[in-house]
Amino acid sequence: MAGKVFNDNFLRAARGEQVEHVPVWYMRQAGRSQPEYRKIKETHSLFEITKDPELCAYVTKLPVDQYNNDAAILYKDIMTPLAVIGIDVEIKAGVGPVINNPIKGIADVEKLGEINPENDVSYVLDTIKLLREQLTVPLISFSGAPFTLASYMIEGGPSKNYHKTKAFMHAQPEAWFTLMDKLGAMTIQYVKSQIKAGAQAIQIFDSWVGALNAHDYRIFVKPIMERICNEIQKENVPLTMFGVGAGHLLEEWNDLSLQVIGLDWRTTIREARNRGVDKALQGNLDPSLLLAPWEVIEENVKPILDEGMKDNGYIFNLGHGVFPDVNPETLKRLTAFVHDYTKKNI
Repeated sequence: MAGKVFNDNFLRAARGEQVEHVPVWYMRQAGRSQPEYRKIKETHSLFEITKDPELCAYVTKLPVDQYNNDAAILYKDIMTPLAVIGIDVEIKAGVGPVINNPIKGIADVEKLGEINPENDVSYVLDTIKLLREQLTVPLISFSGAPFTLASYMIEGGPSKNYHKTKAFMHAQPEAWFTLMDKLGAMTIQYVKSQIKAGAQAIQIFDSWVGALNAHDYRIFVKPIMERICNEIQKENVPLTMFGVGAGHLLEEWNDLSLQVIGLDWRTTIREARNRGVDKALQGNLDPSLLLAPWEVIEENVKPILDEGMKDNGYIFNLGHGVFPDVNPETLKRLTAFVHDYTKKNI
């Protein structure tokens, strides 16, 4: 935007470079707890918002304007591209994504189509272009990872144990690897189109891959993740990997061609560094603490920042996403605190 300075602290931190202050953004910062967003949701579904570029850009930009965050993350869902390839998905309030035609075998996998982002999800790309004109901070876009997408497609919706997914993986390996190949190709096409449209960073959400042990991850998931990361790496934008309860996979992620590893609240920054992780780190306040008194939040944030600032390449975030009960004023105060504290101590 003319006359305004572009804040690139997030991009510098992701590349392991010196920053003016530790950059801050929050997973699920767009929407969720904001009253303006809730008002929109009274008349629009998630998918309806994402298909309206001006409205979607507004929702994406809200937390940057309100909290002074150092990056925006595009408002959309990891399910967005699945409808294009033949998955009947709907987002049910209080439940999450529900798949009405779950994958049961190789025949279902072979029926899946391919994505042509410019035709199939042009509204996503139009929103990115619009935001690049409006934002003075970097725009992060994202994709779900093949394992996490497959878990919804096989389970039929959210799961607490992923029994069907893991059984499918072991009992039908041919179908599993065919599914990984198809979802991997879709992810690469989808992400590259978002970068071409103007996304300045990418986060891959492998939200539920923590359900696997490291041995199964290496066999059934890591090969496709290597392919995805190697392809995205060619685009020369920072790439972040994030999953919940996946601390035991840090060494596996550290091997991948990516720049940033997002930590949930179970693994400290010091522990990750002690285990040899040499990439930039992002995280990792337990989001539940956002409901605590400010003194408690500050007391828990300081040690995270102190550990993060010991090395270049640190981005402050939550250990998972913002949830609806969080007061937007708390996030605004938290961003200001991180900026002020780290400017003095960096």
